[in-house]
Amino acid sequence: MNRYERPQTGLAIALPRADRTLEAFRLSEPGNFPSKVEAPLNRIAFAAAHVVADPLADNSPWLDTAVDWDRTIAFREHLWDLGFGVAEAMDTAQRGMGMSWPDSLELIRRSVAAAKPRKGLVFSGAGTDQLAVEDAKSLDDVIRAYEEQVAAIESFGGRIILMASRALAKVGRSGGDYADVYGRILSQVKEPVIIHWLGDMFDPALAGYWGSQNVDTAMDTAIGIINAHASKVDGVKISLLDKAKEIAMRRRLAKGVRMYTGDDFNYAELIAGDDQGYSDALLGIFDAIAPAGAAALVALAKNDRSDFDAILEPTVPLSRHIFKAPTRFYKTGVVFMAYLNGHQDHFTMVGGQESARSTLHLADIFRLADAAGLLRDPEMAVARMRTVLQTRGVEI
Repeated sequence: MNRYERPQTGLAIALPRADRTLEAFRLSEPGNFPSKVEAPLNRIAFAAAHVVADPLADNSPWLDTAVDWDRTIAFREHLWDLGFGVAEAMDTAQRGMGMSWPDSLELIRRSVAAAKPRKGLVFSGAGTDQLAVEDAKSLDDVIRAYEEQVAAIESFGGRIILMASRALAKVGRSGGDYADVYGRILSQVKEPVIIHWLGDMFDPALAGYWGSQNVDTAMDTAIGIINAHASKVDGVKISLLDKAKEIAMRRRLAKGVRMYTGDDFNYAELIAGDDQGYSDALLGIFDAIAPAGAAALVALAKNDRSDFDAILEPTVPLSRHIFKAPTRFYKTGVVFMAYLNGHQDHFTMVGGQESARSTLHLADIFRLADAAGLLRDPEMAVARMRTVLQTRGVEI
């Protein structure tokens, strides 16, 4: 057995298969990953963090948001301990998919406050989601919505991730329209921001962003805006699940502007980089694989590429499964991982999104998480997996 192989625990669980039979699945020992990282890293890595719902709130989950604030902030402390920055109130937190702007602002306020005493890194999403898409009539409407959110976040001392806008996707007709909107906002921000290009596989309402359905034309527009305002742009997060497009864009950014990979399919090789550069990271999957991600980043900082690959590559099949189409439902897998690993005591989500993935999908998450060494307490994971299976009518 080499040092990367893990012995089996002797624990087993009956997991459903596509042919409707049950497999006696045997678990392996968890990976030897850190719970705290203090060593300096040579990549900036943000985890887009989920919110923990309050399962006992007397509300209508499809309509109202109820958040367990203590558990939500505790999960961010877990990420900070592992050396990650927190990308707050992004799509992983079900922003615009259950979490309204007022709820998101409260989340941002609490997260920024919790980060300060521990010097945790946190950037927060500023968008236009308080403006209903059907009410957006002009570019000025979009600009006012962005200005409101940026000002609110900066009033807490927060840093900005400038999120893609559904309203701008509706009213923007050309690359020039996008240049006008982004130029106006970037001229006002107090500190350099991260610009987020979220592909329509994550949010279909963002199709044609940057004024074109052609990705290369859209990229030309985005690069032109970013490089023209380079002093106000910390970096750009690109979430297109296309490594070639990311690398091409990375090589065209102005000096000092970072590329933050948002590619939850190919992040390992993009973070490692090539002889012309590398990507930093802002990833939803880091929420689910944080301990392994931290261990891999420590290895990379030591210039140990073999350890980096050995730790991180087994997480890629898990990530590709969690983010499989329809990609926008990836949050279900992220929260399921948090439940299996004891970061929350239930598998309840904002908006009832725990129902967005099938039982077979969840069973495969369990298998792949075990293969990556990411079930930190196998006995607890088995007990919780059994609870979910029984809830969904699987007799075991």
